[in-house]
Amino acid sequence: MLKTPDFMRDMKRGEEPAVADLLTAAFGQKNEAQLVETLRKSRAIAGEMVLPMAGEVIGYAALSKMTAPKGWLCLAPVAIRPDLQSRGYGRRLVGMITQWAELSGQTLVVLGDPAFYSRCGFKPIPEGFTSPYPLDHTLTAGPAKSKTKELIYPKAFG
Repeated sequence: MLKTPDFMRDMKRGEEPAVADLLTAAFGQKNEAQLVETLRKSRAIAGEMVLPMAGEVIGYAALSKMTAPKGWLCLAPVAIRPDLQSRGYGRRLVGMITQWAELSGQTLVVLGDPAFYSRCGFKPIPEGFTSPYPLDHTLTAGPAKSKTKELIYPKAFG
């Protein structure tokens, strides 16, 4: 019988090793786990959410403070345990974060697969913005309004 995950919640202290293991498994290497550790140490993380199931962390998402535009957040990384991928858990996790952004008036930026993130409520970044990363894979949720048109990510994204 397939268990269903609990609701997304804030990550608890002590779950860092489980999150690092999940990120390593989901991405096939340690780069994403090291990115999260660097973001934590630099105090760039605004929030970390997990998707628990049967006492285990099966999903993870981090929100980091963008350097510019001020007040914007970056969604990265997002991961679902490999053996549970393609079951809608990632879409559910990201969709809940997108809804929060819309309801709270918070702007989120994500760099990723436009087909996946658009199904979760993200939209292509408005014209006029610049980024060190490909704009055709840069999407936003929330108001996406700013006088500053240059996206500057936390240094950890280097």
